[in-house]
Amino acid sequence: QVQLVESGGGLVQAGGSLRLSCTASGYTFSSYDMGWFRQAPGKEREFVAVIRWNMNTYYADSVKGRFIISKNVAKNTAFLQMNSLKPDDTAVYYCAVRFGSGLGYVSSDYGYWGQGTQVTVSS
Repeated sequence: QVQLVESGGGLVQAGGSLRLSCTASGYTFSSYDMGWFRQAPGKEREFVAVIRWNMNTYYADSVKGRFIISKNVAKNTAFLQMNSLKPDDTAVYYCAVRFGSGLGYVSSDYGYWGQGTQVTVSS
């Protein structure tokens, strides 16, 4: 079955960096889009970035220029490099795989999710 396992979250000071990883299994990793979302306390889950099966990438305006999404097909792993972190980036971060239709900018486009990893940015 499809499994997604995130890692790499933690506590960092504002201006710092973290790299999240998402290791996938149970499907052909190279053939599908993978997205990153985040959810802060009391807020809805929001789109962060997506990397398409063909390596094209798209970002939310709030992270553009600071975050970089990538993937290593040989290792079935996607990454989210987060630089210049701000306290507003504090959230649980989730990776997800999209098998169906849609552009991948909303959570309902995705069918499988990881367990999430906490990112806390202190001021």
